[in-house]
Amino acid sequence: MHFDVFNGDADGILSLVQLRKAAPKQSTLVTGVKRNINLLAGIHIEKGDEITVLDISMKKNQVDLRRLLSDDAKVFYADHHQTGDMPQHKNLEVHIDTNADICTALIIDRFLGSKYHDWAIAGAYGDNLHAVADRLTQQARLSLKQREQLKQLGTLVNYNSYGEQLEDLIIDPKALYLELVQFNDPFSAISEDGAALSTLQKAYQQDFEWAMQQVAHYKTRILRVFKLPNLPVSRRISGALGNHLANQSPDCAHLVLTENSNGQYTVSLRAPLRHKFGAGSLCQQFASGGGREAAAGINHFDIRELPNFIEQVESYYHQNF
Repeated sequence: MHFDVFNGDADGILSLVQLRKAAPKQSTLVTGVKRNINLLAGIHIEKGDEITVLDISMKKNQVDLRRLLSDDAKVFYADHHQTGDMPQHKNLEVHIDTNADICTALIIDRFLGSKYHDWAIAGAYGDNLHAVADRLTQQARLSLKQREQLKQLGTLVNYNSYGEQLEDLIIDPKALYLELVQFNDPFSAISEDGAALSTLQKAYQQDFEWAMQQVAHYKTRILRVFKLPNLPVSRRISGALGNHLANQSPDCAHLVLTENSNGQYTVSLRAPLRHKFGAGSLCQQFASGGGREAAAGINHFDIRELPNFIEQVESYYHQNF
């Protein structure tokens, strides 16, 4: 058997689209909402099975990765998050780059020799690497219209990944991947008005208009904080809101806190786009925290800790720029 294990966001989905267009395979799809990254835990294999892992932290999946390798699985692993203590095994092929200006879709693009470059650029836009993606569109001599189409595609696919559970999402990430992989290129996916993208566009517009009405809970030159209520719309739009705020104010850090059904909060931290570092280390001090230099989060956050966390974030970025 072959398992395709991928983050349900734009980076994960569009990485897999590239790989399966290059090498089609019958596989079992394993994915979930964006924050569900312990995806290897549910996989049980037989000797000789193969696993492709895309855009989920090796550090967060260490135990199960070692288990699968010890069961003689062959694992292809591509990602841009921290690895932790990477296993050394003959059956493990690793393509990992933790640079702040890289994402998994671009790692796969490099691996494939840019064979499906436009899909990779859409993935970069979805992962909020707008400056990188803009540069790639210029190098590829794409038109302004094509650039905006790739940005829209990446934004919509990424928007669809945010939620506490699959029921919060507009479309199951598996179904979204299966629709997109049918198209020859991302422009066809947009121009042919696939049912999934049309549905996402309408939902995104409604959710984004709601998000723009939210008022900052806390605001200084260095940091802006938004608290969103326990609603599906809050969970769906939280990532797009964080990306929008970061692009609008690139010298400012942003915290978006979304209340969950258990009374705790999910936290998204965006480092200032002009100073893309520190988000991961700030969030990793919490048991359920993690992420990258430019963007990180905490899955289970006690709101009583917010004043102290605000102070830590402000102090960190005040000292470093």
